[in-house]
Amino acid sequence: MNYEEGSEPSFQHGDGVTESGLTEAHGLNQVKSGRDLAAEGMFEYGSRVGVWRLMRLFRERGLPMTVFGCALALEQNPEAAAAIRAAGYDVCSHGWRWVKHFELSEAEERDHIAKAVASLEKTVGHRPDGWYCRYGPSVNTRRLVAEHGGFLYDSDYYGDELPFWTTVEGRPHLVVPYSLTNNDGKYAGWMGTSDQWFSFIRDAFDMLYDEGCKGQPKMMSIGLHMRLIGHPARAMGLQRLLDHIGRRKDVWVTRRVDIARHWAQVHPYAP
Repeated sequence: MNYEEGSEPSFQHGDGVTESGLTEAHGLNQVKSGRDLAAEGMFEYGSRVGVWRLMRLFRERGLPMTVFGCALALEQNPEAAAAIRAAGYDVCSHGWRWVKHFELSEAEERDHIAKAVASLEKTVGHRPDGWYCRYGPSVNTRRLVAEHGGFLYDSDYYGDELPFWTTVEGRPHLVVPYSLTNNDGKYAGWMGTSDQWFSFIRDAFDMLYDEGCKGQPKMMSIGLHMRLIGHPARAMGLQRLLDHIGRRKDVWVTRRVDIARHWAQVHPYAP
């Protein structure tokens, strides 16, 4: 679950623009200058309504999740941060704010990483074990994350379906890849119904499950945005998906931090 609402570019934070990404207003550019109150309300829906619906669906099935948390967003929504903390969800840092890290200077990016860690320690009670940029990383991101220390992994990579080790500044560093394909962002593109989304993600799961049964276990990441799939008609697709997954044996629905720990134990770093 991507918790971004409250960290996006906004007039509230002095950016002079209103963000509308992954909302019903996506791509419409309704307001050419000034505040877009409609888009602001669509973001607020994620924290006022969507988050609680998604958490209910997982809670009713006894399933854990990882929260990609933008630190400032969770500061802005302490009730949600407390609920995430109480549920025991893994919180992977989604950055301090919703910014393009590849546009930051090295010093600015280093500062953003430090702010995100300090903030999440306060709001959810533990420092983040993982890192994942809201947009693509800069050429410095992985090195700066490793430099800061304390992270078990980063997810700033889309080129594989299983974790792998790399070496950063002479030290082992684990990458747990992510996917924008298995993501509810499809609702902001060519998809319109929950049946379309469910069948698309279900087919990805079934392919990986069948491959896994033939000898090599697989990992699948599914990205959820509260202001998008948190709406009733779309959430029905998620409900069907969770129930479909639950009917298969030998499936480990878990947090990314648990995958990282498992990988480090079973497949330790080899220079």
